Amino acid sequence: MSGNTQILVSVVIPTHNRAALVPRAVKSALAQSFEAIEVIVIIDGPDPSTVAALREIQDRRLRILPLPQNVGGAATRNAGVKNATGEWIAFLDDDDEWLPCKIERQVKAALNSQYQWPIVASAIIAKTPRSEFVWPRKSPTIPLSEYLFARNSWAQGEGLLQTSTLLARRDLLLSIPFKEGLKKHQDWDWLLRAAVVPGVGVEFVPEPLAIWNLEETRKTVSTTSDWKHSLTWIRDSRSLVTKRAYAGFFATQLSSQASREHAWQAFFPLLREAICEGEPKPIDIFLYVSIWLVPPSVRRWFRSKAEKSLRRHSRIHPFYTRPGLKIGALLKED
Repeated sequence: MSGNTQILVSVVIPTHNRAALVPRAVKSALAQSFEAIEVIVIIDGPDPSTVAALREIQDRRLRILPLPQNVGGAATRNAGVKNATGEWIAFLDDDDEWLPCKIERQVKAALNSQYQWPIVASAIIAKTPRSEFVWPRKSPTIPLSEYLFARNSWAQGEGLLQTSTLLARRDLLLSIPFKEGLKKHQDWDWLLRAAVVPGVGVEFVPEPLAIWNLEETRKTVSTTSDWKHSLTWIRDSRSLVTKRAYAGFFATQLSSQASREHAWQAFFPLLREAICEGEPKPIDIFLYVSIWLVPPSVRRWFRSKAEKSLRRHSRIHPFYTRPGLKIGALLKED
C-alpha cells in the first residue's frame, strides 16, 4: 500500500498558538508508511512562533497556510479541505499524533468499503497523566447518535469517534462542511449531519492508530465548560439524535459541564427535560445524579476501578488483553 501513488491523502492539521506541540503532530503524519500524502497545517490567525517552528521541518509534502485572522476551529478545518488537492482528507489535531500505519490501514478499509462515501475511523490510545487506555470499547453501531451519547456503564470510552482518527472523501466534506460558529461539538455535529446522507457509512479499524494526548491541566475547546451552549446545540440537533441519545447527552455531557460551573439551578430543569423529551434508561439517571453529587476525585477512582475490571475481563477489544500496553511499542509496530 505504501507504494500506491494513485491515491493522494491530504492531512489537515488546524492549529493556533501551539508552536511547541504541532511539530510532533506534523512529524507523525510525515512518518506514515503510506507516502502519497500532503500535510496542510492551517494556522488560525497570526502566529509567527508556530510558523517559525514549522519551517524548521524540511519536507516538500508540508504546506503551511496561515489565515489572516482568527476564524475558529470549524472554519479552519474547512479552509484546509478547500486548499487540499487529495481525494481523501484525514484530520489530525495539533496535540495528537498518529501511529506509522494509520493512513495505510484506513485507505485499505476505505477502498474495501461498501459505502459510496465512507467515513473511516479507528481505535485510539487515550493517554492521560494517570494511565493509557484503548478506546472505544465498542465498534460503531446504528443509530450513530446512541453510539456516541448513550452510555451503558460507569467507565469512559464506550463509544467514540475521535477527530484525529477520521478519514473521509474531500467531496463529502465540501458538500457537508463543518458548521462554522460552533464553539464546541464541531466533530459530533459534522458526524451526525453526514451520517444521514444516503451513501454515507462508518467504517471502523479496530486497532489503535492514533494517540490522543489528554492532559488534564491543558485547556482545550473540548474541555472548556459552557453548558448553555451545549444545551442549545443538542436542542438544535434534536432531529439528528434518538430519544435515548438525547437523554444520554443530558446524563453525561450537560451534567458534567453544568456541575463544573456550579449551576445548581439547572439540576432539576435538565433532569426534567432528559426525562420528558428523551427516553433515559436507569443508567442515564444514575450517571446524571452521580456526576452532580459525587466529587470528581471519587468519580475518577470508581472509573479507574471499572476500567481495570474491563481490562481483566473484556473480550470486546483485543488490545485490552495485551499486558503492559505501552505507546512506544505500538509506535514501532507495523
